[in-house]
Formats: sequence, structure tokens, C-alpha cells
Amino acid sequence: MLACYLTWHLRRAWAPLTFTDQDPAAPDNPVAAARRSAAAQAKASCQHDPAGQPYRSFRGLLEHLATLIRNQVRYTGTQVTIAMLAEPTSAQRQAFELIGAPIPLTLK
Repeated sequence: MLACYLTWHLRRAWAPLTFTDQDPAAPDNPVAAARRSAAAQAKASCQHDPAGQPYRSFRGLLEHLATLIRNQVRYTGTQVTIAMLAEPTSAQRQAFELIGAPIPLTLK
């Protein structure tokens, strides 16, 4: 149940980054097929937001967020290791801003 709620919450929060319809019309008939709003049609047709960033599917956005990684770098001939963080893309930064969380710099 918690996973379903988390997915629902993230889909709503990340709707501006995905193809998700942000203003779905209330159905007149609950049995009739759902129809896309004009805004959702525009998202699907242009494939990019006004800033030029591509819209992604929800799964595609999760896969893009998975590229934000931390590597342990060890210098040759020494035992010194340093944590090296990947530079977040603008879409990754915006995703974290939309859920109101900072990008994690370390694992706790």
C-alpha cells in the first residue's frame, strides 16, 4: 500500500516533467473512454517543454534519475579514496525541487 501511495504522489508531483495530463477532465460517464486535455495533447505532440527539456514517461524519468550516482575513486598506487558525485542535470534538479527534497550528497 505504501508503494502505491508513493508512486501516486510522485506521478502527481512530477507531472510537469512527464507526459502526464496535469488537468484531466472530470468524466461525465465513468464507463466512457477517458479523453486527453488540450494541454496533454500539446505535450505529446511537441515532446519538449518550453525550456527545451524533453518530456519523459514516468519510468523514463526514474531511469534518468538513476544516472545521478556517487562513485568511489581510488588513486593508483595509494589507498586514498574520494567520493565523486555526478553533476545533476537540470531535469534531475527540477525533479527534486518538485518533491521539495534536496539532492542527497551523501548516504546516511
